[in-house]
Amino acid sequence: MNHLRTRAVHAGQAPDPAHGAIATPIHQTTAFGYGTLEHGAAIFAGKAPGYRYSRFANPTVHALEAKMADLEGAPAALALSSGTAATSAIVLGLLKPGDDIVFLGPLYGGTENLFRSLAGRFGIRAIDASEQGLTASLTANTRMVWVEPLTNPSLHLHDLSQVAALCKARGIISVADSTFCTPCLTRPLEHGIDLVMHSMTKYLGGHGDATGGLVAGAAALVSAIRQTGLGQVGGNLAPQEAFLFLRGIKTLPLRMAAHCEGALAVARFLASHPAVSATHYPGLNEHPQHALAQRQMQGGYGGMVSFELSVGTRAQAAAVLDRLTLFTQAVSLGDVDSLACHPASTTHSFISPEARAKNGVGEGLIRLSVGIEHPNDLIADLAQALSCLLLSSG
Repeated sequence: MNHLRTRAVHAGQAPDPAHGAIATPIHQTTAFGYGTLEHGAAIFAGKAPGYRYSRFANPTVHALEAKMADLEGAPAALALSSGTAATSAIVLGLLKPGDDIVFLGPLYGGTENLFRSLAGRFGIRAIDASEQGLTASLTANTRMVWVEPLTNPSLHLHDLSQVAALCKARGIISVADSTFCTPCLTRPLEHGIDLVMHSMTKYLGGHGDATGGLVAGAAALVSAIRQTGLGQVGGNLAPQEAFLFLRGIKTLPLRMAAHCEGALAVARFLASHPAVSATHYPGLNEHPQHALAQRQMQGGYGGMVSFELSVGTRAQAAAVLDRLTLFTQAVSLGDVDSLACHPASTTHSFISPEARAKNGVGEGLIRLSVGIEHPNDLIADLAQALSCLLLSSG
């Protein structure tokens, strides 16, 4: 199976041998019988294949992990209960007190807050490389570098090949949160990154009805994260959610094509609107990193668009957001429904005002998750919402 569309449907799944069911069954059980004492001991020791307890592994979850490992080109993958659980498991599973984690911002607010607040309680120092650059931010204690290929919500790109090369030269683990891109647009491991993680809640699920996270990469790294994230912290994914993700991923390439088509049309409209001072979308020719996006992204530039209002106040952002009808005001992203949010008061409210300002998350910034509706209808909705600013300025 060479094509991603085919692999999204078939990888990790086959008709159930018991009854021939095409959809992978939901193995809704906590424990598994293992027959004899010796066989059970071998499973617990990792010397024999098999299942013992759903916190550690479950057949439905395993099918999802196999599918995502295939799509990311990874030797191993681990599914967890949320994207934040995946982030926490990576940090706690691979770092120890005295280690430094360097991140290239801006990041999703929850991730950055975890690094800045929680990691320190475990003796792990977080260093923001946004101002002085990655090379200058590395220390003798740096053990991990965290990057988003497409940042949230500024839609800035980081060159994954450069990050990976620098980390490999110094023996540092590199991690890419590729939630915005999915394997359809960017596969970080192909650029030399060690681990890729996703909030599966977003595009991978695609329907806004399941919460989950995923880590994929080298087997030894994933095994260490599994031991911490599942065995010690207990962030396991439930089989019902795994079933929903298996269902959602089958249509991922088709959905991503529609997201990308709609987002490009919306971005072009916003870029020419007099009430908008800046539009952030890597598919626009005027995006400062458009050339990098062309090299690093395949098949499209994503479904996320952010824009800044000419009068950048919270009141003006509220006036626009509150008039939208097709875009639902909500956090999260990647649903088939279009969503809109005000990052400064929602997703990035955990971050200090100074850090938000430094990363371009101002009061006039609006983030759109463009769904799969017809682009013309979405543009009409944005046009009527933005018209209130033109009327007020007139």
